[in-house]
Amino acid sequence: MRGITTTINEIRQQVFAEIAALSYEYDKNDKDFFKKMEHIPYRVVPGEESTHSDSVFLERAIVAERMRLAMGLPVRKASEQLPVSDGAQECIIPEKYYEPPLVNIIKFACHKCPDNVVHVTDTCQGCLSRSCHVVCPKDAISFKDGKSVIDQEKCIKCGKCIEACPYGAIVRQERPCAKACGAGAIGSDEYGRADINYERCVSCGMCLANCPFGAIADKAQIFQVIQAIKEGTHVYAAMAPAITGQFGAKCTPEKIRSAMKALGFRDAVEVAIGADLCTLQEAEDFVNEVPDKLPWMGTSCCPAWSVFAKQTLPDRANCISMALTPMVLTGRLLKKQHPGCKVVFIGPCVAKKLEASRKSIRSDVDFVLTFEEVLGMFKAKNVDFDKLEETDCMHGASGDGRAFAVSGGVAEAVVNVIKEKYPEYGDVKVQTANGLAECKKMLIMAKAGKYDGYLLEGMACPGGCVAGAGTVQPIAKSANAIKIHKDVSTNKHAYESNYKDVLSELED
Repeated sequence: MRGITTTINEIRQQVFAEIAALSYEYDKNDKDFFKKMEHIPYRVVPGEESTHSDSVFLERAIVAERMRLAMGLPVRKASEQLPVSDGAQECIIPEKYYEPPLVNIIKFACHKCPDNVVHVTDTCQGCLSRSCHVVCPKDAISFKDGKSVIDQEKCIKCGKCIEACPYGAIVRQERPCAKACGAGAIGSDEYGRADINYERCVSCGMCLANCPFGAIADKAQIFQVIQAIKEGTHVYAAMAPAITGQFGAKCTPEKIRSAMKALGFRDAVEVAIGADLCTLQEAEDFVNEVPDKLPWMGTSCCPAWSVFAKQTLPDRANCISMALTPMVLTGRLLKKQHPGCKVVFIGPCVAKKLEASRKSIRSDVDFVLTFEEVLGMFKAKNVDFDKLEETDCMHGASGDGRAFAVSGGVAEAVVNVIKEKYPEYGDVKVQTANGLAECKKMLIMAKAGKYDGYLLEGMACPGGCVAGAGTVQPIAKSANAIKIHKDVSTNKHAYESNYKDVLSELED
């Protein structure tokens, strides 16, 4: 649903803007300040009649939980008698990190969608061939009033009847969130509502992006980022390569730095800088380790893919590159250049929030915001992009570094470095997969020895980072914008990076 202005998008944007405005207005001397939170659901859902459900009270209750998650607070159960602002006082601390889980289901917003059910639609013609009945291996299909009927207790969901029906009158209904989850982490609770198995969940956010009821949301740090800015700390925005075009046509690459400064950031830099350094690391690791020490090597930049690969093939966990991710390398570079500063990674990715919360990374990256959350900040500040100054946003990142945002971009960047710096290695075999379902197939093939000697690029989101759960614009449009931004880069490849000489210092 990225790029389509749906009711869910509108409500999410209103909530993010309200929480951002609340943080910009926060007064530590006002003891009753957080009581203002109680009024927000009434602004988002005004009036006395519901618009999207049977109850205006339910709609406001759902908005209230989205507000809490946007502040990094846990969702409340319907049985809990707690004010919306419960625990909000703790959110004024800029160092506040998420309490797990990161991705949450607002249970009373869940529609209890059918999960993997095969049924006959009204378009059944009651044809003479009755091919659906003929192919069913469990005799689960009978006929009533000339129409096909499926006995759900007998049905094994094999799908043969779906394939056999000449009218396409038999369909498989799947819970959208479960269908989107390549990790198989979505099930049902005792009430038939969606439920997340957090032992499997890798926080890719695809369930969030695909729930048509907006019942799934991740925690955010909007409030904490703004408090850090207001404290006077120099806070830098580290912008992921997928940022191009995310805030609309008026926020051009030449205006992004000015736009971030309008929100209170000290300055903004491209994470594509870190992508170049990550490329150099992975190229060196690959030529030194594959195939002599490792049968194959997987890229490291996508945290959801990295975790998923290690879960899927634990005995091959060492095959996933240990190279620091672009986010971490950029954060370290900023903190080296500006001691005492704070770094906010701004990107398309929910899993980056989980990565940044690791104790080993907290000193490198202080906060993570998605493009969608930052858009809420722009709305809260009423930033007029037309009035922003155009500045040079090129910080020495290569075109290959910017192409990390699209599927295949990481592998291409690594191959280009190997060709230039290690020509004696010869041709590099590459296999890419995007979306965890495809990544799983690739890993199974790798386990079987089909990809020995290969560089494997995995991306959790179908299409790459441009399809992340926190993106705003259509995926195809983002991919095209990345290509344009890549082509105008002064440096084409990572080995031309202006920062390559400091890589060894950042690795320590």
